[in-house]
Amino acid sequence: MLAYIVRRILWAPVLLFFAALFVFVMGEFAPGDPIEVALGQSYTVERADRLREIRGLNQPVAVRFIKYIGNAVKLDFGESLSRPDRSVWELLSPKLKVSGQLFLAGILISVIFGIPLGYYAASKQGAWIDPTIVGSTLVLMAIPVFLTAPLLILVFAVNLGWLPVGGWDGFFSTRIILPALVTGIPGIAGLTRMMRASTLDVLGQDYVRTARSKGLDESVIRRRHVARNAMIPVLTILGFAIAGLFSGSLITELIFGIPGVSSFALQALSARDFPVITTLALIGAGMLVLVNLLVDIMYAVIDPRITYD
Repeated sequence: MLAYIVRRILWAPVLLFFAALFVFVMGEFAPGDPIEVALGQSYTVERADRLREIRGLNQPVAVRFIKYIGNAVKLDFGESLSRPDRSVWELLSPKLKVSGQLFLAGILISVIFGIPLGYYAASKQGAWIDPTIVGSTLVLMAIPVFLTAPLLILVFAVNLGWLPVGGWDGFFSTRIILPALVTGIPGIAGLTRMMRASTLDVLGQDYVRTARSKGLDESVIRRRHVARNAMIPVLTILGFAIAGLFSGSLITELIFGIPGVSSFALQALSARDFPVITTLALIGAGMLVLVNLLVDIMYAVIDPRITYD
């Protein structure tokens, strides 16, 4: 197991290198000039050339990429093109914290409700409660975010006055409740369906029938044999969800005025701020590598039969 973890960690810099290379090259050949965007109406050829020289954009792509990688190893991601007086990490770090807190709250809602509902629906297969649970979660999943958010705001903020709307005060503020619900509700349906299907598959396995034939208590069978093994496919879904931290909250952050990564990334794309875009790609790739490694480790923890050479 240790050797497998070490190999995965050694491969991580290689994957991050190619992710950065791809984004860097795509940014070079993508339409739009960040210098032209930065200068706006004051754009002239002379000013543009002078600004490119100051920011080193007149150097060959290979030279700039090597410099970027060398600085990124030291966690120096350069300066923002749209805000040259601020470093990329200085701009990005507080927004990462905000998006991370919002995503954590949303994923907790999905897990707390989705996994137990899926397990309970599978245990009631054939009864009316099973299709009721699945159908209800699918209805929630089918409602788009731009309808869910205004509906929750109308009910809980405007009509009932229970919750505040807009702004950000941190993870333990009541302001996080509504955006967390908007983020987490679609995940409830996905986890419910996955957990139900996985549980039904495990319930039909020979080792479950053998455990029952040996006279083991049903609660022990469901806890040790059914629930633990049914969680393995669910972990995969959770892994991809966590790795996609920066891609799923754009509409939520815009509606609730949350200063997170999604709205910041949209601004960077509009301004052709490629240092910020490349850094976001690196962080996303790093999250994907790390979460996949953690998921593989959790497989072995949940099911000791799974080993890695």
